[in-house]
Amino acid sequence: MSADTPPASKIVSTALVLTGYMVGAGILALPVNLGPSGFIPALCGAVAVWFVMTCTGLIISRQPFLVQNENADMPSLFESVLGKAGKWFSVAANLLILYGLLTAYLAGVSTVAVQSFHVPLPEWGVLIIYFCVITLLTSLGDAVLRRGNAILMVAMWVLFALLLVLVVPHFEGVDPGGMDMSFFTSGLPILVVAFNFHNVVPTLCHSLNNDRAAINKAIWLGSGIGFLMTVSWTIAVLLTLPVESSSGVDIIHAFNAGLPATVPLNRLIHSRVFVNVSIAFSVVAMSTSYMGTGAGLMSFIRDVSGERLRSRCAVWLLSFMPPLLVGVLYPNGFLGALNVVGGLGIGTLFGILPGVLLIKQGAPGSRRRFLGWLIVAFFTVVLLVECGQELGMLKISPDVEYWSHHSYNFVE
Repeated sequence: MSADTPPASKIVSTALVLTGYMVGAGILALPVNLGPSGFIPALCGAVAVWFVMTCTGLIISRQPFLVQNENADMPSLFESVLGKAGKWFSVAANLLILYGLLTAYLAGVSTVAVQSFHVPLPEWGVLIIYFCVITLLTSLGDAVLRRGNAILMVAMWVLFALLLVLVVPHFEGVDPGGMDMSFFTSGLPILVVAFNFHNVVPTLCHSLNNDRAAINKAIWLGSGIGFLMTVSWTIAVLLTLPVESSSGVDIIHAFNAGLPATVPLNRLIHSRVFVNVSIAFSVVAMSTSYMGTGAGLMSFIRDVSGERLRSRCAVWLLSFMPPLLVGVLYPNGFLGALNVVGGLGIGTLFGILPGVLLIKQGAPGSRRRFLGWLIVAFFTVVLLVECGQELGMLKISPDVEYWSHHSYNFVE
């Protein structure tokens, strides 16, 4: 092992940072958004999109610009290959991602608290209280952020394990033959969100001394752990919650109300321990992601504005006021915000643009260029689906009649 080769412990710890960034609101939304498509489509879609997202992360990590520039970020990376247009395109997409994720985390936590605890406050009131606490922690500096994030990460792992243990006795079963492929496409943006980790790739590369073998291991390990957590949770929810039921405690009702999966599970499993653990996991998972995303947004705004914006107060206001205002105006916008982030932001910045990099850097007729076109085509479909839904041109909804008459082969 050379002096510059990172030790295995550093590769693992870096991979876990990637996992922490990856596991957030997406894991809570995925079962609700994919459940009405059926068990098999949900699992196959998760495997396929995770693989594609991991590959686009690897494409970004292998750009020579990251090796040559220690302080490189996404806009400067895309500018180096695609010119000014690539830079400002990536700036716009990244702002949409960061603002949208912060809005989704605020809306998600307030929805979980109000729906599960029945607190005598409107959701926007709970949202403001949570915003004050979590944004204060995010703003206290890097040292506090690292310690707080490390504690929350440990808590998240413990709570996730407890959550799975508590939900297993309530497994009812599922019919793998039940599927609604026409609905599956509407879940693509959430799938993209669930397996997004790309904003940490430049930091990951520098942390591992730009050692390609170490970077590959960290990305596959970190995204692989995140994938296993996400798929384990999705399977657990689909084995526990019915897709449709007369009681209203089901996946379709949660989808229509824009609720995370933990809310209907709390109503189905009448256990105070399960309720407390599920709420704690939801809050911790989204808080961990909020802190990392909020710090990243402040850094991003400072980098983009340069000398034009020196005031720390102005940077703070530009970072946190927009998501707060949107969250207060649309407190039930958890799933909606994630769909916009996945379809318009992440799919463009970490899907289409990496594909364009392959096309531009590949020789005519090469496999690299062909793969680039495949990646661009896939994420263009995701983009068009989300645009169509947001503009009202494409109306995809769960087939309630199909699922209400569908017979299940329950597992004892």
